[in-house]
Amino acid sequence: MKILNNVFLLICTMFLLQSCVSHRPNMAFFTDSEYDFKGAKFVSMNVPLFLAKPYIKKALREDGEDEEVIRLVRKVSKIKILTVENGNKDMLKEYARYLNDNNYEDWATIKHDGDDVNVRVKQKGNAVKNMLITVNSDKDLVFVDVKGNFTADDISKMISSVSDK
Repeated sequence: MKILNNVFLLICTMFLLQSCVSHRPNMAFFTDSEYDFKGAKFVSMNVPLFLAKPYIKKALREDGEDEEVIRLVRKVSKIKILTVENGNKDMLKEYARYLNDNNYEDWATIKHDGDDVNVRVKQKGNAVKNMLITVNSDKDLVFVDVKGNFTADDISKMISSVSDK
C-alpha cells in the first residue's frame, strides 16, 4: 500500500511540474502587446514556491549570504520566469516603454560578466508588490517577475548585496 501511495504522489508531482513550463509567454507585455516578436522563441515557467524556497535558502546560505537577504525569500509570494531566444534591442526598448507606462520605476542596472541586469519595481507608498528583473545577454533574454510584500529597504538591501559581489 505504501508503494501505491508513493507512486500516486510521484504522478501528482509530475503533473504539477509539467503545467509549470510552457512555450508561450507568461508575462503581460508579451501576451498583450501588438509588437512583432520576429522569430523569438519563448520558454516560460511558473515556479512552485513550496518546492523552490527551501532550495533558494540553502543555496544562499552556501554562498555565504547575509541572513537578511535570506529572510527576503519568505516575503516572495509568486515567481514567473520567461526566457527569450532571438530577442533584440527593439524588443527591450518596447518592454521598457511598457513598464514605464505601467508605473514601474527603474531602481538599478548592474553589469555582471558582460550581461546587463535591470531591476524595476512597482511601488505604492512604502510597499513594493512587484519586482521585475531583466537579464540581457546579447540575443538571449531572461525576465523574472517576483511578486511579494517588500519594503523599499528590502529591495535596496538585495540590490546592494548583489552589487557588492
